[in-house]
Amino acid sequence: MLYHAKRLPAPGAPKQTSLKEATEGGHILGSPDAPVTLEEFGDYECPPCGSLAAPLNQLEHDYRPRLRMIFRNFPLVNHPHARDAACAAEAAGLQGKFWEMHDLLYKEQSAWSRATDARALFSAYAGTLGLDLARFEKDREGDQVKERIAADEKRASALGVKTTPSVFINNRPIPPAALHPFALRATVDAATKPAVTP
Repeated sequence: MLYHAKRLPAPGAPKQTSLKEATEGGHILGSPDAPVTLEEFGDYECPPCGSLAAPLNQLEHDYRPRLRMIFRNFPLVNHPHARDAACAAEAAGLQGKFWEMHDLLYKEQSAWSRATDARALFSAYAGTLGLDLARFEKDREGDQVKERIAADEKRASALGVKTTPSVFINNRPIPPAALHPFALRATVDAATKPAVTP
């Protein structure tokens, strides 16, 4: 169990949220009852996010059932296809294939991020995943997908997220310098071990 000294937040500081709030609305990979929560704010067109995707999946696998991962969309405006990619992932999620599309978008990032018509590639990926294409096309333009992304962006704003990838472990922000597999593994390892009382 992690111990935090209670202190008043500085004016303008990001609002502290509970782990229950952290899991609401997000896509969860792993046990919902896991004691450790890793929450990522990602952009599918962001190369560092793409590099982190496989190591994060491996972490969830290695620490199962003690770790759950939550992914939230944070498409950056300087990435022209990022919002469309987020819509594709969310539309796939409405057919139960969010994580499959999430992984495929990162795996194929170098192809679609340079394409003139990335949306056509997203439709092809939906076909590869066996999705109902007519529903996929309708859903990715629909309000449910837009509202889901807006909710993720609202949470990002509440936590002071500005860049991707941004990762929190049990609501504690991980410094950008520690966003590599070895440091993340050490942080998760420490969080999953019970506290030793003197």
